[in-house]
Amino acid sequence: MRRIDVLAIMLAFFVFGGVAFLALRATGLDPTDAGIWSQVVLVGGLIAWISTYVFRAVTQTMTYNQQLDDYKKAVLTKRLEEMSPEERESLLAEVEAEKKLSQNVSEINELDG
Repeated sequence: MRRIDVLAIMLAFFVFGGVAFLALRATGLDPTDAGIWSQVVLVGGLIAWISTYVFRAVTQTMTYNQQLDDYKKAVLTKRLEEMSPEERESLLAEVEAEKKLSQNVSEINELDG
């Protein structure tokens, strides 16, 4: 996020607080109550915004993580395209051998457990 974006968000947040205060004053609340309730609205909005960030961070669906996953997939795709048919067959055979080994280990674990 650029510095100008942060300043714009801060200004919008400040303006929203003022609009909330004026709207509450227009409904007939005295200045103290309108100030308290506008702060409640702002803090509630801030907590909701932060919770979306925390959710994206925990589930790793943030932009950086998505870009990193896309990059890894592109690199692997390019490597696969650059392989000769013999290298691909060798890789497939290796993957199949690892699958069989994994299945054998899980079968042994089931028998032991």
